[in-house]
Amino acid sequence: MHVCNKAECPPPWLHPRSAYIHIPFCAHHCCYCDFAIAVGQEHQIELYLDALAAELHNTLATPEPVRTMFLGGGTPSLLDAHQLELLLKSLIHWLPLEEDHEFSIEANPSTITREKIAVLADHGVNRISLGAQSFQPDRLRFLERDHTSPDIARAVERARPRIESISIDMIFGTPGQSVQSWNADLRAALELEPDHLSTYGLTYEKGTLLWKQRRAGAFTPLDEDSERALYQECMDVLEAAGFEHYEISNFARPGHRCRHNEVYWANWAHWGFGMGAAGYVNGRRHLNTRDLGTYLKRALAGDSPAFQVETLEPKERAQETMAIQLRRADGIIRGPFLEQTAFSIDDLAKSAIQRHVDLGLLIDDDQSIRLTREGKFVADTVIEGLLKS
Repeated sequence: MHVCNKAECPPPWLHPRSAYIHIPFCAHHCCYCDFAIAVGQEHQIELYLDALAAELHNTLATPEPVRTMFLGGGTPSLLDAHQLELLLKSLIHWLPLEEDHEFSIEANPSTITREKIAVLADHGVNRISLGAQSFQPDRLRFLERDHTSPDIARAVERARPRIESISIDMIFGTPGQSVQSWNADLRAALELEPDHLSTYGLTYEKGTLLWKQRRAGAFTPLDEDSERALYQECMDVLEAAGFEHYEISNFARPGHRCRHNEVYWANWAHWGFGMGAAGYVNGRRHLNTRDLGTYLKRALAGDSPAFQVETLEPKERAQETMAIQLRRADGIIRGPFLEQTAFSIDDLAKSAIQRHVDLGLLIDDDQSIRLTREGKFVADTVIEGLLKS
């Protein structure tokens, strides 16, 4: 396998060294989920794998080595061991893993078996992200999750001997949730000794069942002050436990940041394959169809499954990069930002940066611009302010 040296490699914001693969199949459509999924379509899994292989072939022509790969969904772990092996062999052919790679898979705790873990590990998967969301039966019922707290512990126990890095995804901000309840969830997660935790505030995406229930008055959502208290508890507990708060919603033990997601947060290029997947190559974004039948038809016919393609103007791309990078603990680093975008961050937003520094929401040390702890609570508002400058 040829790996280009630094002098001949195109910069990482133009040519991908990372790939996202979407596996849309789910046993159930959770009330809060707005992802591209296919429920009750397990009989189409192997046809989908054929279509995915066709998309890879038609897009790449020759294999493209990657440093990071991420299998997301949907529920990739819904596939049985044989189907996972078919998928992984195809992926590794077209997207061979570099030696120091990170290969992640999202998994539902109730679908993890030792046989599946063996297949994953044998094909280079070294990171698993478990969609726990909560350890409490009432919260799991509200979120329509089909697993239990013991399922989460069992999944960790099965994965740990073969998978190098284990992440647990959590959701906070469900109606009626108290700081004490959220603290109990965080403590339960920490007892499993994960390497990484993602903590997401509950959102009500338009069109989801949860959004419709909220509009109908089926429950009372938490107010802003309550959500803020939960987020603060999250930062306090996880930082005290030795986790680095390296992105707004993500915490990692040293050496266990999600390298794949850091590609997104740097606004670097990445391949995107599968139904609903997004790719970013040479400054051009594409988004694949979210309809399973359309995806299968187009990919198997050798046609592009993309339904939306756009190329941002240079200033728009620079502003997008600014907005995304500010979510990182590292923030926007002036030198690399200028190299990547050809724009100075100060030319784009100098007065707005100073205004937010004066408000105590940003730190500007001349080398980088970063959110303060207070700024993390209102990150979206800060970003909006910089974009309007």
